[in-house]
Amino acid sequence: MSDPDIREGRIAGFWQRTYAMLVKEFLQLLRDRVSFAMIVVLPIMQLLLFGYAINTTPRHLPTAVLLQEDSDLGRSVLKALQNTSYFDFTRVVHSVAEFDSLLESGQVLFGVEIPRGFERGVRRGEKPALLVAADATDPVAAGSALSALGQIVQTALQHDLQVGDPPAPPFEIRAHARYNPAAESRLNIVPGLVGTILTMTMLIFTALSVTREIERGTMENLLAMPITPVEVMLGKIIPYVLVGFLQAAIIIGMGHFLFRVPIMGSLSVLALLSTLFIATNLSIGYTFSTVAQNQLQAMQMSMMFFLPNILLSGFMFPFAGMPVWAQWIGEVLPLTHYIRIVRSIMLKGASLESLRHDTIALALLMLVAMTIAVTRFRRTLD
Repeated sequence: MSDPDIREGRIAGFWQRTYAMLVKEFLQLLRDRVSFAMIVVLPIMQLLLFGYAINTTPRHLPTAVLLQEDSDLGRSVLKALQNTSYFDFTRVVHSVAEFDSLLESGQVLFGVEIPRGFERGVRRGEKPALLVAADATDPVAAGSALSALGQIVQTALQHDLQVGDPPAPPFEIRAHARYNPAAESRLNIVPGLVGTILTMTMLIFTALSVTREIERGTMENLLAMPITPVEVMLGKIIPYVLVGFLQAAIIIGMGHFLFRVPIMGSLSVLALLSTLFIATNLSIGYTFSTVAQNQLQAMQMSMMFFLPNILLSGFMFPFAGMPVWAQWIGEVLPLTHYIRIVRSIMLKGASLESLRHDTIALALLMLVAMTIAVTRFRRTLD
């Protein structure tokens, strides 16, 4: 056989082997459903979330109204506020305590107080003040709405008093940016980072726990032991609860001493609810580990869960600016509730009572994840 024939045979053999390897890799990729889902679902998810759910100029923000008097001018002011499309009046309160409680718990982002004798003071030329209180823990959400207040006075007067353009407005709007009056971004970002870092690390730690046992061949020894699925789960989760608690303490401590983020509320309440959040994420990560067939799949599942947590929790973008469907998704994500909790405790001094809704939501998410994990736990190797 001549040299050219030998050379052609080698080249043909090279391409045949390469083609065989290529076909094998494609078939293996198609069999790995989790990896294939990452390839297809992840870019679609990012496009939909950034295109439809993310809004950096939120409107229709939940607002409470404290009416000390019911007057024509007061109604005109409220109508003018609503016409800006920034304020959506969802609650009418009857006391200052209720007014403050709604802002503290995060159920509303703004509160409007129309004082007693407001219209009479305007007509007498006394220039009374109308209070607009804003929850400024998220400066992006509050900033645009506060900047729109300047046009409210003239709009209300044109609709009610018909006085044209007076040289001096007959009343003023006093805007109080509570909890973060200087709109410092670190006061918003650092508390949110506590939950973000814990979510990432806790998910990965436990998502690899069961799959690591299978890949190392130690699952047989575990299954041979007289131990129940609940005992296995608790045994794997509890050590990481302590690890997560240490992480949270380090992050909060550095945020307080290095970045001067205040801790206005109770440290014991913050520690209790942080432990609940850590346990919730560990339960979800453990559920992933019972579904995944190997550590790569477990890691991929964790990343797919982590992405919507980052985008829809209110950490990077204002939660109130998202469409309703995105807010419903955000409500079933642990990070959404924990960010509200940690910001409320650190910046507002919120109590456990005012945070009961987010606390109950975290507890329910943890119980659901634990139930699924125990149900999915394999007692025999497939």
